[in-house]
Amino acid sequence: MTASKRNRALTPTELDRFGAELDALRARTVAQIGRVDADYIRRVVAVVRYTGLLGRLLLMVGAIGGAFVAWLFWPGVILGTALLALSKILENMEVGHNVMHGQYDWMRDPHLDGKTYEWDIVATGDNWRKTHNYMHHTWTNVRGMDDDIGYGLLRLFPEQRWRPFYLLQPFIAVVFALLFEWGVAIQELRVGRWFTGKTKHRAMWRKFVPVGRKMGKQMLKDYVLFPALAGPFFLPVLLGNVVANVIRNLWTYTVIFCGHFTADAEVFPKESVRNESRGHWYLRQLRGSANLSGGKWMDLMTGNLSHQIEHHFYPDLPARRYAAMAVEVREICGRYGQHYDTGSLPRQFGQVMWRILRHAWPSRPRARRPLVRAEAVEAQG
Repeated sequence: MTASKRNRALTPTELDRFGAELDALRARTVAQIGRVDADYIRRVVAVVRYTGLLGRLLLMVGAIGGAFVAWLFWPGVILGTALLALSKILENMEVGHNVMHGQYDWMRDPHLDGKTYEWDIVATGDNWRKTHNYMHHTWTNVRGMDDDIGYGLLRLFPEQRWRPFYLLQPFIAVVFALLFEWGVAIQELRVGRWFTGKTKHRAMWRKFVPVGRKMGKQMLKDYVLFPALAGPFFLPVLLGNVVANVIRNLWTYTVIFCGHFTADAEVFPKESVRNESRGHWYLRQLRGSANLSGGKWMDLMTGNLSHQIEHHFYPDLPARRYAAMAVEVREICGRYGQHYDTGSLPRQFGQVMWRILRHAWPSRPRARRPLVRAEAVEAQG
């Protein structure tokens, strides 16, 4: 596995204490969850609804009104597109992602039920609950078990086997960012296995039907129905919807890649999770995740994934709690000699881009550093 020299291996006893302290922080936070969290998520839902409505209205004003009053066109189209993109980002990041993690199931609100919520992208909620909520969060950065490592397209760690195909990944990474929601949509289909004949056509069709249905609904809404409301002026509305979705795709790609593919982020072999303890699980989540600094606006616009470390420790707790929890999490990590990976968006994304460029070429893994001190394991054995 890759490893930062800023981390030290823990003894099994230290691992247990590390896990117990993080569990205790969770318990204290759970005891505080209540009305303020419910009010918060309902305010965000309202903002999503009204910014989306206002954005679509301004697109219409720009498209239709601009045909008769020329100066209305560009302000209406640009502002409408920006508001629609803002609405889609907030819906995906702060509402959809967090609600589908079950962060608000305790409210018993059927519109905020993590098991049934369906978000505003072409990927189905059911597939995401499997690939992300279960597989990624359980097996974070474990090769062969976490499909989010490069999404089957990119080589981001030297432990991944190099193939000539990866020479194209700087270009592929850009295309993937522009079409990110589509990549997430087909992730569970494992198209590569179908191309190589490991998945039969009939089985692939069964898996594709719900995905294709969701894709069809999203395309009908954004690229047919709303543009059609503008009649002969449909083209600016259509372009506004396309641009809003692309802006959302670029932003979510950036945030998610900064959460796991910075310079200090590590990957792990399958054998590392054999008989994994609670403390060991926390430590793997910490070393496979990275945060973004930037304050409250960054927290809101990322759905609090600016606190990716806290999110991976506590994915089912209301994300608005992460900023407060981060103070204690960072202090705990420091006492146990663990690097708390955080930095500005330009700094973290610069490291991601370097990974994409560097590992497009053959590269060797750094020296292996165990999570647990081998001598301590032997002494206990």
